[in-house]
Amino acid sequence: MSSLRFAAVGDNCIDRLGAPIGRSLVGGNALNVAVQLARLGHNSFYFGAVGRDAEGERTRAELEANRVAVKHLRVDQRNTAWTDIKVLPSGERLIAAEDFGACAGYAPDEAELAILGTMDHVHIGWLDDGGALRRRLSRAGVSVSQDISVNADPADLGVAGLSIVFCSTGQHRDAAEAMAADLLSRGAGCAVVMRGADGSMALTARERAETGIRPVEVVDTTGAGDSFIAGFLHAWLARKPLLLCLESGRDHAAVACCHLGGFPQEGMPH
Repeated sequence: MSSLRFAAVGDNCIDRLGAPIGRSLVGGNALNVAVQLARLGHNSFYFGAVGRDAEGERTRAELEANRVAVKHLRVDQRNTAWTDIKVLPSGERLIAAEDFGACAGYAPDEAELAILGTMDHVHIGWLDDGGALRRRLSRAGVSVSQDISVNADPADLGVAGLSIVFCSTGQHRDAAEAMAADLLSRGAGCAVVMRGADGSMALTARERAETGIRPVEVVDTTGAGDSFIAGFLHAWLARKPLLLCLESGRDHAAVACCHLGGFPQEGMPH
């Protein structure tokens, strides 16, 4: 597959994992997807905002180290976003507290919107813009995906015009099927439901596919869903069958579970 131009727009944060891990890592849905697509050999661009602080510089450095273009990384007077993650004895991760910092209210300007319109695909992570970017890009005919599971405000959960909508649920297979069908009825071209240990399924108007997980020795599940998204997009833009797209997502998620964070990094003590 030839290298494509991907852009990821939206959230970044410092994931602060509690005991027994006790390390902080650069992450966030949009940022993790951008890094993973670059690691897959694509031309990857990140559009978002960090603070004028040490964590902002750290975030920039990680992006650059992974060959993600940072020309459109905005520096804000507010702090870089952070998330405190509680690690349960079972290994499950729960968000204990978060501060969206510089990410809150971020939106690409007109010049950046013009650049996004030249991309082969744009992925939107957490973005509190009421769906403005989704609508703008879809009207322009740009291939767009979004992970609605990282958003909470109903104003940011619209799916009309999305080429692909990603969401997560721990529900029964029938509930996941109903969720995917509902997302299609609301205007998404393809609905992908990630179900954690129960695998994933995807639905379009013409095709349905489902796959389980690839068992691995889990180190950390943080960012596994973001890696799934990158793997799925990598195959989708290569026009692979829906099942192969899911399997590509599955395999990349499995690799992500074998190291700390959404992509390999040393992290810092926390």
